[in-house]
Amino acid sequence: MKSLYLLILLLLISSVSISQETKKDTLSIEGKFDLIYKTSSSYKEFKVIRKSRFQNLKNDVLDSIRKIDHELQLNNNKNTVLKDSLKNVNEVLGILDLDMKLLITKKNSISFLGIQLNKSTYTITVWSIILLLIIALFYFIYQYKNSFSILSEAKSNLSETEEELTIYKKKSLEREQKLRRQLQDEVNKQRGV
Repeated sequence: MKSLYLLILLLLISSVSISQETKKDTLSIEGKFDLIYKTSSSYKEFKVIRKSRFQNLKNDVLDSIRKIDHELQLNNNKNTVLKDSLKNVNEVLGILDLDMKLLITKKNSISFLGIQLNKSTYTITVWSIILLLIIALFYFIYQYKNSFSILSEAKSNLSETEEELTIYKKKSLEREQKLRRQLQDEVNKQRGV
C-alpha cells in the first residue's frame, strides 16, 4: 500500500511539474519575467536568479526575438511581393488605359485617304465634297444648256447663211449666165457686123 501511495504521489508531482512546464511555455515574455521575479530569492536589495532559469529565460527571449524576426521577414517578403504585384497591376492598368484611349480614338476616327480623321471632321469633309459636286453639276448643266442654246443659234445662223449662200449662188449664176449671153450676143454682133 505504501507503494501505491508513492505511485500516486509521484504521478501527482509529475503532472504538476508538466503543467508548470507547459504553463511556462505558454506564458508571455512579460509573464516569464514576473515568474522569475516571484521565484527568485532576495539578497539585500538584489534578486538572486538561478542560472538555469536565467538561461531558460534568455533562450525563451531569443526564441521570441527570432520568431518575431522571422515573422517580420515573412511580412517584409509579403510586402515586397505585394509591391511587385501592385507595380505589375499598375503597369497592366497603364497598358489597358493606353489601349482604351487608342480604341476610343479609333472608334471616334475614320481613315480617309490614309489620313486619320475625326468622325465630325470626316462628316464635314464628305458633305463639303458632296455639296461641291452638286454645285459643279449645276454649273455644268447650266454651261451645257448655255452651250446648247448657243449651238442651236449657231446652227440656225448657219442654215440661214447656207440659204443665203444658195440664193446668192443662184443669183450669181443667173447673172453670170446673163452676162455670158450678153457677151455672146456682143460677140455675135461683132462677127455679124
